[in-house]
Amino acid sequence: MESLTEEAVKYYLMNKVGPRQRLLSKIVEEVQEIIYRLTKEISYRDIRFQPVSKSCYHNENIKVLAPTQFVITVPIKGLLGYRKSQTRRWRYYSMSGSKLFSPIRDPEEMYQWLEINQFLKTLRQWHEKDVTVDGDIMPAKVIEVFLKLVEDSVKACNLSNEVSILENFGSIIRLIVETSEFQVEIELIPVIEVLNRWCDKAQWPRCFSRWPSREKIHCVKSFGFNLMARSSYHWKLGFDRAEYMLMEGIDDDGGCRKICYQVLRQMKEDVWCPGNKPVITTQHLQTILFWTCEKYPRSKDWCVFRKAFLRLVRKLYKCVNQHFLKHFFIKETNMFQYSSKTELDAVAQKLVLFLKNPMLHQD
Repeated sequence: MESLTEEAVKYYLMNKVGPRQRLLSKIVEEVQEIIYRLTKEISYRDIRFQPVSKSCYHNENIKVLAPTQFVITVPIKGLLGYRKSQTRRWRYYSMSGSKLFSPIRDPEEMYQWLEINQFLKTLRQWHEKDVTVDGDIMPAKVIEVFLKLVEDSVKACNLSNEVSILENFGSIIRLIVETSEFQVEIELIPVIEVLNRWCDKAQWPRCFSRWPSREKIHCVKSFGFNLMARSSYHWKLGFDRAEYMLMEGIDDDGGCRKICYQVLRQMKEDVWCPGNKPVITTQHLQTILFWTCEKYPRSKDWCVFRKAFLRLVRKLYKCVNQHFLKHFFIKETNMFQYSSKTELDAVAQKLVLFLKNPMLHQD
């Protein structure tokens, strides 16, 4: 255990953060090879789903929540020219298409309805009854079609030794992928990629915000957003490309934001919240970083590692202790809403001990 001296941080980056990144690069490479084969077969069977391409640098379809927990998005093809719906309709259906009588309610902040006529150009297959009900593209039906394709494609590609499908709970598809190091649990999500248009629900940037720069904001917004099929009726909003662009060049002013984030992530994985399915993921830590960058936008706030890092840890503690972390783009959404409060409290206790005696875990 070492204090937050410059020498200790350099040693930690070299002996903990560096090896972690090399290991993850290897795991991602293995996983994307398997997922490429699988989704290529899926696309061959159903043109509505695109293969997840391989990349040597950054794969925008793969998000590492933890070393053993990935989210992989599968791009949907044939829905172009997205536009906001002008009608307000609240409709709930069974999978067979019969109407369900349920209380009229608006989707939660991160969710929305999706009608086929919200797209200017569509493949005729998206008008089929296997994915639509009364003009709505129903995520549960899309997932039902996609899951059958996954099952058939695993067999067709002889991937049964590398890929196993976990029991499906609700509208989420989870796989276990065997790698040379360990098993990785993957959530596979069909997504509609909406490019060159910002999400109407994302009221960002906020008034008087000084981070990031106007040029950066314009760039981030140009990458648009995703609509993800991971619930029964409503499509969930996603901002993976925008978040990636916020991280790119985050230290162009010579600051230490990314190093602070890397050390925070490593301490989270090794000490504060280890395990295969941690209650705190990289998504949460990245959001903590973004909020802290917005509150402390000046370059001089990110010159001294110890001060900047402890600021991040205190922000993390506050959010974990209160069971409340606002989504960076949809701030009405609490990212801890469905997290285990018992697990969050356990993390909060560890953060208290660290803040009393800040030491990097070197074992």
